[in-house]
Amino acid sequence: MCVTLPPLSCAARLGFCLVLVSERIGQFFIANHTGQDRLEYTEYGGGDRWVVLLHGQLMPRRMQQPLARALASQGLHVVTLDLLGHGRSDRPADPLVYSMTSFAEQVLALLDHLGVEKAVVGGLSLGANVSLEVASNWPDRVQGLIIEMPVLNNALHAGILAFVPLMFAARYLPWTVSSVRALTRPIPRGVVPFWVGIGLDTLDQRPASVAAVIHGVIFGRVAPQANQRRTIQAPALVVGHPRDPIHPFADAEMLAEELPNAEFVAARSIVEWRTRPERLDAIAAEFALACWDGTPTATRRRTRT
Repeated sequence: MCVTLPPLSCAARLGFCLVLVSERIGQFFIANHTGQDRLEYTEYGGGDRWVVLLHGQLMPRRMQQPLARALASQGLHVVTLDLLGHGRSDRPADPLVYSMTSFAEQVLALLDHLGVEKAVVGGLSLGANVSLEVASNWPDRVQGLIIEMPVLNNALHAGILAFVPLMFAARYLPWTVSSVRALTRPIPRGVVPFWVGIGLDTLDQRPASVAAVIHGVIFGRVAPQANQRRTIQAPALVVGHPRDPIHPFADAEMLAEELPNAEFVAARSIVEWRTRPERLDAIAAEFALACWDGTPTATRRRTRT
């Protein structure tokens, strides 16, 4: 189907304008020890300059829709993916199937399914860490990185405090998760503001699977080690948020220092890219296009505010 994008006035220097962007929903399957799991994705635009965008933990791929449309309007071929246990992909209740490495393997499986050799890979929070995992383990498949709100050393305590109580509630008080789902699922997403709908989708969880996802992520490898991150040669755009307790600004700054070819961008607030996206959309589009043109600004190692 085709959708009409709103004008992005603050990004005029990149030529953002009212355009039509094609959108296609697809699926593919990955093998597991008992059979197959189904993963769902959405493609935006076309061409050979690929970008893969990943969501945050427990959130659906639809949260990346505004950025995907903005990038596709600039001629990039964007794919958003629901990782296993999220959104409209399958949600098995086995914690052993969830890890950063397995999520990264799902991104590789997506590229193979689409016949894509290389892509700019990016995401926020969980998606940021998965992107780092892809770049660390399969550098030949990564054209560039867009990393927003990585979860590294300074975020571990806050992450545990935020998600472990939810894991225990889902495991031992499953009715709490089921009750929230029963209350929020009937609300039509088309009649509420976009980000309210994303919040409702995030609350649409099943107790067994949400406990398994959190268990697998928290008790596994959260991200590549610092010495591994320093070997990532792909150009990277790193975006940090001020006053974000779960995704400390210091982690984003540290990552930008570790990556050899990184550009660091300071968001003006924790919600800037969600509520006033024009500036960061333009920076991300400029960066992704430069990755494909062979002149990424990240190699100049600069910081923007």
